[in-house]
Amino acid sequence: MIMKKNIINGLLMLATGVFAVSCADYNVTDDFAAEPDPTITEPYKEYAPVKSYIDRSKNPNMSLGVTLKVADYNKQALAHAAAMTNFDNLAFGTSLMSGTIVNAKGVMNFIDMKDLLDHVEEIGGDVFGSPIAANANQADEWLKTLTAPIEIPVDFVEGKTVDYNTMTTFEGTVESGEASIAYYDGQNTLMIGTKKKPNAKVRIIEGFEVDPAAKYTTTFWVKADIDGSFNVYFSGNKVDGASDGKWAVKAGKWQKVIVEAQSAEGVTEGYLRIENTRTTPLYIQKVQVGYYPDDHRPQTAQELNDTLNYAINTWCNGLMKINAGRIKSFDLIDEAIDSKAELENGMLDLKHSDEKIFWQDVFGSENYAPVVSKAAITAYQNYEGNPADLKFFISEVGLDNQKKFESLKYWISVWETNGAKIDGINAKLSLSYSEDEAKQAENKAAFDRLLDNLVSAGKLIRLSNFDITYKDASGTNVAAKDITEEQRQRLADYYAYVIKSYMSKVPSDKQAGLCKGNMVDTSDPVGLWSIDSKSKDWVRTATYKAFCDALSGK
Repeated sequence: MIMKKNIINGLLMLATGVFAVSCADYNVTDDFAAEPDPTITEPYKEYAPVKSYIDRSKNPNMSLGVTLKVADYNKQALAHAAAMTNFDNLAFGTSLMSGTIVNAKGVMNFIDMKDLLDHVEEIGGDVFGSPIAANANQADEWLKTLTAPIEIPVDFVEGKTVDYNTMTTFEGTVESGEASIAYYDGQNTLMIGTKKKPNAKVRIIEGFEVDPAAKYTTTFWVKADIDGSFNVYFSGNKVDGASDGKWAVKAGKWQKVIVEAQSAEGVTEGYLRIENTRTTPLYIQKVQVGYYPDDHRPQTAQELNDTLNYAINTWCNGLMKINAGRIKSFDLIDEAIDSKAELENGMLDLKHSDEKIFWQDVFGSENYAPVVSKAAITAYQNYEGNPADLKFFISEVGLDNQKKFESLKYWISVWETNGAKIDGINAKLSLSYSEDEAKQAENKAAFDRLLDNLVSAGKLIRLSNFDITYKDASGTNVAAKDITEEQRQRLADYYAYVIKSYMSKVPSDKQAGLCKGNMVDTSDPVGLWSIDSKSKDWVRTATYKAFCDALSGK
């Protein structure tokens, strides 16, 4: 446990305001390299880690989270240190969803998740769980495999027969060269090509309608005086033989040829064409064609339901086995509501798809959350989790839109009536600050309305993707590399406004917290830290100070 002790001691030093004086001193384990140290760079050196400013006596449920990549966290370098030092909990976006973890065969790779959970547990951290089910970032290839049509036994269907032994003239289609009925080897046969001009393209059987889903079997007998070869086409599709794509015939004996193929896309006319490519005519006897009907059928509605129930239970069992009760709060389902499609009652419908497997299309919209909720709770309890500790959120975007918010409340009511456990709403933010005063007034009003709506739902309230972009008076984004100190301060003031509004409007027992989208600037000035262009140090911004002051109630 030496590593655990070293880590905790290092974090406690930072939390109490005793700041390291070198990168080496900031290292809290032998394997941990924090370069540069984000806690000592001017300005705002006097501030302690951000989370230490929350008054836990007044806001016992308040939590400050941050989203980062699993790989960045597991490196246990600078991002890891900044996250563990300044935030209460970690979120990993889509990284812990089935689309990242489950392959097309249903094999689950939890190596990265196990590493991070083991480490978080060791140093006393907390993780907010990625969505258990969603429309995007799901194990689509696995679900496609599971819901594929079922193979069934089928009988061969006899089709058309052409017997050239009984013919005296050839009335079929000759696309090039020559073909005729010739007396050969004691019988009438179809001769493709002549000795002088052997090359020819001839349909040896035709005039039947093809089923594009069926595989056809064409059988015929062929003979040549010397070794020969030919190409075969079935209803527009070239059918390769075993000899460099060609079909071979040995001299001096009748040879049975079996061609199995489907028609080309869009072709309904059935035929088999021989293209003689050698220096000798080909002789054809009897030709027969038939087919095996499609030997697959779609799964029934009940079979699909059973299949998807198996899938959600299998996924939840794998997830909760690795979790072992350590993650206690999850997004249950993510972004389920459509932005346009309406129900008869005027509420927005859930999203649906004709191209991909959406859980709600199989379970039914009303039972989507209840089925996922039951599977997750059962698995959580089976693998060391206490269901009383478990919290489920519905995460959704665009909840500043009144109709979408009312629709979300409607669906939560439907799902709870049908047995789903839903503890909170995770509102995914998309905030911006505008230099245009009228636009900024609208921004504030929209956010205030969002908070009022969320409070009216009576659920736990979590705000995620808490990044604010900066727009000039014309509505153009101001990049992190271009923002001035004055603009950065205005942005920081708006961050403070959002934090104070949340903490004052949301009752303390409903505060599930705020989750920062990015710790450090991206191309936008969204970070509590910027990156020095020369040293690459993390430099505290005015937003860092704004977070500390707002959380402390200043």
